[in-house]
Amino acid sequence: MIDNAEKSRFELTENGLNVFADYRLHDRRYVLNHVEADPALRGTGAATRLMIDIVAFARANNVKLVPRCAYAVDWFKQHTEDADVIG
Repeated sequence: MIDNAEKSRFELTENGLNVFADYRLHDRRYVLNHVEADPALRGTGAATRLMIDIVAFARANNVKLVPRCAYAVDWFKQHTEDADVIG
């Protein structure tokens, strides 16, 4: 995963296809506005792998995440063990 700060999004490439999470950075909090996977990646777990990487990034950089899009909100509901990075 890379943090493409120029585009304000986290990106993951798998098999030449992209999954990304747009964010807005505010007071060391990454507001996750939109998560999207290339149609060919949908259902493969690529978005989940991206979210796992984003959570690891948040922990490593001591920042918080604010899920706003439906996918991110639902993902955190299913992964309550990662609630420590929500802020």
